[in-house]
Amino acid sequence: MDEYDGATDVGDVDPAVLAARLDDGDPLSSVADRYHVPGDVLYMDGNSLGPASDAALASLDRVIEEWRELLIGGWTDADPPWFTMGERLGDALAPLVGADPEEVVVGNSITVNIHTLVGTFLDELLAGNGPEREGLPAADGTWVGDGTQAADGDPETDPAVLVNELDFPSDHYAIRAQLRQRGIDPDEKLRVVPSRDGRTIDPRDIEAALDAHDDIGIVWMPTALYRSGQLFDVARITEAAHEAGAYAGFDAAHSVGTVPHEFGEADVDFAVWCTYKYLNAGPGSIGALYVAERHHGLTPALAGWWGHEKDTQFEMNMEYTPADSAGAWQIGTPPLFAAAPLEGSIELLREAGIDRLRAKSLALTDFLIALVDERLPEVSVGTPREHAARGGHVALEHPDAERLSAALTDRGVVVDFRPPNVVRVCPAAPYTSFADVLEVVDEIAAILDSGAHEQYATSGGGVT
Repeated sequence: MDEYDGATDVGDVDPAVLAARLDDGDPLSSVADRYHVPGDVLYMDGNSLGPASDAALASLDRVIEEWRELLIGGWTDADPPWFTMGERLGDALAPLVGADPEEVVVGNSITVNIHTLVGTFLDELLAGNGPEREGLPAADGTWVGDGTQAADGDPETDPAVLVNELDFPSDHYAIRAQLRQRGIDPDEKLRVVPSRDGRTIDPRDIEAALDAHDDIGIVWMPTALYRSGQLFDVARITEAAHEAGAYAGFDAAHSVGTVPHEFGEADVDFAVWCTYKYLNAGPGSIGALYVAERHHGLTPALAGWWGHEKDTQFEMNMEYTPADSAGAWQIGTPPLFAAAPLEGSIELLREAGIDRLRAKSLALTDFLIALVDERLPEVSVGTPREHAARGGHVALEHPDAERLSAALTDRGVVVDFRPPNVVRVCPAAPYTSFADVLEVVDEIAAILDSGAHEQYATSGGGVT
């Protein structure tokens, strides 16, 4: 998509004229009218919670009406039936992540999905079943890092999980818990890739860690870092993991819906994401996950009746038979009202087109970065500037970021603060204009020029 190529260079052009020109030529301008953002608000926090859309509200209203009219009959008689909502929404999400329909399902929450998927693949490793890859031993009960004997509770042979120091903390909480539950000391076996600059992770350091440690059985990385917005090279990381005999799993919460992915083509083993950020499905909306087809049939670490094969689920057999699809990693009855808005939201995003959304997102963040460089000398950009390494938001760094964030919020500019010095600004493609971006930078400049942010107290930590 090249509608915006070179069009966001500020140079000697009046930024207001440039923004108007870009907005006039925006092929997605009509999409914005279908999202509900108060007229007195500049909403730049869609990387935390996307706004409601008419399509999402309509699908929620439909399910509410089905509950009212059909009662329990909605599980089979709603149109479409509630019983297969997880699989049906997984089918709809699959094109956004480059997966086959049966490889994606909607269910649980993102952290629960981390627990069950990391746990599942730890169990596979502990059983001696490593990834089957060309040039590596088959899953025949002989896995450890050196391929000589099965893991048996011995710290020397137990598998490790590779993460990075800039991960969202909840991922580490869940992985450490799954290691502990298997008698594996997370202080020994949660291996952490350090950051060179406190903002980003160099993929060479991931590869170096794999070279240095032959016990790594799972590489777990984000597709995009939550603080800086660095976008990771999923294919490169997956290839490095597989060459080392490890599974490759990803937390895609900060990219799905704004960045197109090709999990199948990249040979990713598993991934999780939420649906309330760029997928705009509402606060606390349901989670989603991907499991490559080659792993279907495994018994999930956290088994529940909703992951049972559908044909016999209501026979109430005491023996669990997992679905032969990603649906096996569902656990309990899905919360319909937390899932229903996703149906309409996906329809709207697919109508817009993920490639067009990505092109506009990059243009919006290009414009934002150019304006910051030109007009805000006190502010640094902590997000990679290369398109291939940038997600959907920009990290603006300032020593008084917390107070700046509070001042912006009081002026109707909704951003968020991440310690120690980052204001995250997310000009989301579906509903943000280039004029909006300019107005945000105008507000930041006015606050810093006047010192208005200095009247705000700091909390000493936490987020906004």
